Amino acid sequence: MKTGLRYILQIVNYSIFMLIIWYFSVAPAYNHLAPCQAVIVLAFGHAGQPISECRKRTPEELAALPPNMRNPMVCPRERSPIEVELLLDDQPLFVETFSPQGVSGDWGVDVYQKFKVPIGQHNLKMRLKDSVRAKDFNYVHEVDMELIAAQLLVIDFQADKGGFNVK
Repeated sequence: MKTGLRYILQIVNYSIFMLIIWYFSVAPAYNHLAPCQAVIVLAFGHAGQPISECRKRTPEELAALPPNMRNPMVCPRERSPIEVELLLDDQPLFVETFSPQGVSGDWGVDVYQKFKVPIGQHNLKMRLKDSVRAKDFNYVHEVDMELIAAQLLVIDFQADKGGFNVK
């Protein structure tokens, strides 16, 4: 009798478990985006320019160094912070300054930001400054675009390919 009761209770437990799984797979509707929204994603990795130019060592400096360390040029390791601005219809969408990573401040930064924006016609301005020696933004890109519902617009940055790339 005990084994029969055990099988019945096991069937009841499995049925309850399957009903819970079924309910959570169909009943609570989850909408990632409102019907009138699109997503803009800013994703890139970049290292700023060195904070200063390389300089040539003087003969006195070279003489003071051990023979195996007599490199005639001295280049700084530290990198400039990276300033990023995204303006959507001349309104700031994202404004941030990223400090270089690493013990010596010589690594790059990785940026990943998502923004939910309304659909429709927009003007997007992207600006990036990666040098403390530059007075204004080194890279500027502006694009007029039409965003549709649930569209995913990705903004990438590659300095060797001219700057911002909108996909």
